[in-house]
Amino acid sequence: MTDFRTIATGLSFPEGPVAMPDGTIALVEIERQTVTRVHPDGRTDIIAHTGGGPNGMALGPDGAFYICNNGGFGWRREHGLLRPIIQASDYTSGSIQRVDPATGKTDLLFDNCNGHKLRGPNDIVFDAHGGFYFSDLGKSRARDRDHGGLYYALADGSKIVEVAYPILTPNGVGLSPDGSVVYVAETETARLWAFDITAPGVVRKNPFPSPHGGRLIAGLGGYQRFDSLAVDALGNICIATLITGAVTSFAPDGTILRQVKFPDPMTTNICFGGPDLRTAYVTLSGTGRLVALPWPEPGLKLNHAA
Repeated sequence: MTDFRTIATGLSFPEGPVAMPDGTIALVEIERQTVTRVHPDGRTDIIAHTGGGPNGMALGPDGAFYICNNGGFGWRREHGLLRPIIQASDYTSGSIQRVDPATGKTDLLFDNCNGHKLRGPNDIVFDAHGGFYFSDLGKSRARDRDHGGLYYALADGSKIVEVAYPILTPNGVGLSPDGSVVYVAETETARLWAFDITAPGVVRKNPFPSPHGGRLIAGLGGYQRFDSLAVDALGNICIATLITGAVTSFAPDGTILRQVKFPDPMTTNICFGGPDLRTAYVTLSGTGRLVALPWPEPGLKLNHAA
């Protein structure tokens, strides 16, 4: 098992970690419906109460947090693990929210695209043009589910467009170091897709048999599922991998470089911080922990990161 240090415990399904310049980690607690600051000594402060289900999070060009809110899950705790199940009983829709990190003021930015309601926004990454790509996982109920997709929007709220649709449970989203490729990880299939960007929010679509225009980069065998992802400075794609409880690192050509195991089957997110971005922060969501460990490659500096 991987050697790591535990920074915080007792979190309510943490995801969306963001390494802040003051050494703290901002993240969401999906079950608690909060944006939370974690200090290096493990203390936590609540930044904002978002309602619904805050999921992915990123710093925008204005220094605010942009939240993918999935609208809420039902929850189950068993065998010492907390995990989300189907759509929450009080669910209305998914949304993109803007949170002021100083005051906690939370504003709705988008809840639909061209009249189609967002179902379960999940993960987010900003480009260099003031816009962001985000995945919508869709939403599942006891006997049916909604499709998911990949979207692009501007931080000022003036534009949102559908980039690729439908995608089966799209989760993690990240950009290549040169900004020419957007990666999407599919949860249920454990497949990694790439979309070649031709202009902000526009991608080149590959023909059938691609189900949505993306290029298949890699997939995993057995029962494994993909969650969020982060890209390192060399362009490798590091994907939190559910069930096996790991972070799987892929080269851009799909070669598996390593799989780093953790003692939690709900290993959900990774981000990079610390000196030279060589520290990986990983959310072990089922057991409510934020952990850290040295990473062999430095992380990619995100657009608009302080």
